[in-house]
Amino acid sequence: MYGNKICEQSSQQTVREYICEGSLDAFNTLYAFHQPNTSLSVLVGTKSVLYCPPVLRTSVMVATWEIVLRDKPPCFRAFRRDTNRTTTENCTDERIIWASRPDENLALLIYPVAITHDGNYTCQTVTLDGNFQHGYHLQVLVPPEVTLIQTENGTAVCKAAAGKPAALISWTPEGDCVTEQEPYWGDGTVTVQSTCRWGGHHVPAVSCSVSHLTGNKSLFIQLERDTNILSLSSILYIILPIFIILVIVGSICLLKSSGYRKCKFKKTEHVPVAEEDEMEPYASYTEKNNPLYDITNRVKTSQVLQSEADGMNLHTIYVPGVLHQDK
Repeated sequence: MYGNKICEQSSQQTVREYICEGSLDAFNTLYAFHQPNTSLSVLVGTKSVLYCPPVLRTSVMVATWEIVLRDKPPCFRAFRRDTNRTTTENCTDERIIWASRPDENLALLIYPVAITHDGNYTCQTVTLDGNFQHGYHLQVLVPPEVTLIQTENGTAVCKAAAGKPAALISWTPEGDCVTEQEPYWGDGTVTVQSTCRWGGHHVPAVSCSVSHLTGNKSLFIQLERDTNILSLSSILYIILPIFIILVIVGSICLLKSSGYRKCKFKKTEHVPVAEEDEMEPYASYTEKNNPLYDITNRVKTSQVLQSEADGMNLHTIYVPGVLHQDK
């Protein structure tokens, strides 16, 4: 008899006694109908309503919700129409309640949805037409907190922290990237971190795209040149050319200095001779062809002769062109 099987299969003593009290002979010929379970994803902090199998509300005699959450004993909520009574067993979470009066609506309300509400929810109804069952596998979604930074060594780090499930990270443009997942937290959330570098290529800006069931998000950052790469570039493109230029200029100056000393020595030996050779023809020409020089020489000669005559007590009268001596 099917009614007796329902009572025998009930796992909770209180619920079993509650549902099976009185006569269930009317259900002896009923059959069970099981609908496939539904996978349901719900965003944390929102509202979720779970429904029992679609049957005529007035035909429902007994309805039960079995709630199995992670690391917790099963919770049971039951309703009997003939007595219009409800009961619970091991249900301590006040955020999981009847959506309204069970005699009007057998749906279950979860508000607000928390990470701990991951689990299986099953509704069983007993009607005059048979036993119907429908279950939900509820997955709570947690959007990750996305950040994008540049580290001191020039790498870009994109992090999707405390998301559920794990997020996927991609880069534009693509680079040499390493993606890691941090260990699961106690609440089931996951942190994904991707570290990316672009080697010797100068990439002015990058974007990090995070794909998640709660939605996609992209962040953009302008990259500063890596200080280590910048130092190396300075050595290669600034310091090294300057050093080469200084070496070349120094070599030229050294060669010029050596050549100048050689020229100076040669100039010291030949210049006086050259000056004497150059001036002598001019002086000879001047003395020979300039009347002023001729008169001056004659006056000087007369003065010399007069001095000698005075020394000899001689009086000399000098007339140009005539030399006369008085004794």
